[in-house]
Amino acid sequence: MISVRRSGDRFRGGDGAVGIESRHSFSFGTFYDPDNLRFGPILACNEERLAPGAGFEEHPHSHTEIVTWVVEGELTHRDSAGHATVVRPGDVQHLSAASGVRHVERNDGETSLTFLQMWLAPLEPGGEPSYTTVPGIADSTPYALPEAGAMLHVRRLAEGERTAVPDAPQVYAHVVAGDVRIGDEVLTAGDAVRIAGEEGLELVADGAAEVLMWELPG
Repeated sequence: MISVRRSGDRFRGGDGAVGIESRHSFSFGTFYDPDNLRFGPILACNEERLAPGAGFEEHPHSHTEIVTWVVEGELTHRDSAGHATVVRPGDVQHLSAASGVRHVERNDGETSLTFLQMWLAPLEPGGEPSYTTVPGIADSTPYALPEAGAMLHVRRLAEGERTAVPDAPQVYAHVVAGDVRIGDEVLTAGDAVRIAGEEGLELVADGAAEVLMWELPG
């Protein structure tokens, strides 16, 4: 199964009056789609755009693995466990909410901020919250998320470059920038593809591209 989901089909949320634009790839918040609740452990893939000074004030999470990827700008993060960081493009941020944590996410910079935030269900509930930031993760260096049985692959491709899609039970790929092809399908920025039960697939870049690929259990 190869299912392409287009950027323009995502649900648009947020609050433009306070400088927040959101695009949801899965059923989320006030948007309920019973046929699009999750893909494997992935519960959400949200693109958030924050104007300077805008943000999400302190709010709680629990029993969720939250991975954030900044596309442009700088994301200020503070949480109830005492972490305070600025996340920049190329950094992987991982907040394991576990039994419960509260955090703040803001654009305290002078330019617009765009980031992707992906929520995954843990294999087991509970535990102690934890926080990790990997600054400037290198291309092709996977980031393991054992709490959800998943692996994140970051690929930055030059024109014509190919990259193998993991031969995993399920794969979720999101195009951050540029255009890529998978078979006869062309994916542009914001598009995603959900793959199950396939092997030997490749992504081919039509120009410079950046792709996040999740290797997922069955």
